[in-house]
Amino acid sequence: MESKEIAKLAQLASVLEVSGYPKPGNVHRTRNFDDMAFEDFIISGVVIGDTIEEAASNIKNSDDLSSAELGKFILQAVNETDKWISNNTNLGIMMMCVPIACSASISNDFTEIQDNVGLLMDSTTVEDACNLYDAINVADAGGMGDQDEFDVMSEKAKDELRENNQTMFDVLKISAPWDRLARELTSKMPVCFNIGYPTFNKIKNESQDIDAINKATVLTFLTILSQVPDTLISRKYGNEVSEKVSKKAEEVLKFKDSDLFAKILKDFDDELYQNNYNPGTTADLTAASIFLSYLSESF
Repeated sequence: MESKEIAKLAQLASVLEVSGYPKPGNVHRTRNFDDMAFEDFIISGVVIGDTIEEAASNIKNSDDLSSAELGKFILQAVNETDKWISNNTNLGIMMMCVPIACSASISNDFTEIQDNVGLLMDSTTVEDACNLYDAINVADAGGMGDQDEFDVMSEKAKDELRENNQTMFDVLKISAPWDRLARELTSKMPVCFNIGYPTFNKIKNESQDIDAINKATVLTFLTILSQVPDTLISRKYGNEVSEKVSKKAEEVLKFKDSDLFAKILKDFDDELYQNNYNPGTTADLTAASIFLSYLSESF
């Protein structure tokens, strides 16, 4: 697939994810947070295009998967976003979408993408890890540096990475027990490929409603949340709260074909917002799932 097309699909996925209404507990088209607005996410979804295209093009004709420089392009996307807005809107999305984009670039058909993501992650380098640490710091994102070992906020963090020969895969593996995105990236993205993408694809293609894409986005988000407790909520409020939120999402999904669904969904959105329970990890997984769905239709 051409790099330019891959980039457009990544932009589409980013914009569609945040436009999902009402995507419970997150910024969406009728819900801003105190420190970030819907438009921030739209802008960040647009400005990543050049970086995704460059990343996909960079690896396309290379025989050395370590030359993909995943960390460099994640950092480049975050830096570009930082020029336009002052919030961390897309670090997680870029951590997922850069490997997917590079994998799509070297795959002959959609069925090869998941295994190629695994191969690309296995081939990451120490410099990828250093660039990822820089991206986390630019985005001012917490959660991956809360442990003593390889603390991303440490001034000597990158020196420690180089001294210990820790690749991007290695540091994400350390974070995997408490960070779902790290777990996805070190296990060939099972949630995105096995839960998110099939859900979005089925609903979008089978629904006859004018708002089929929005419906697919929201139901994909709820489906992922119902099965995978959100680790952003876990880190902020504990596992018990994140599991409670997932259980509630499961209950809400039972009404998806009911006339009551719109009200129940809005009530759930209001409840999460009022308690500051933000399933941000689930949003990142949803964006990646949408990206995969559009890629599957473009080969």
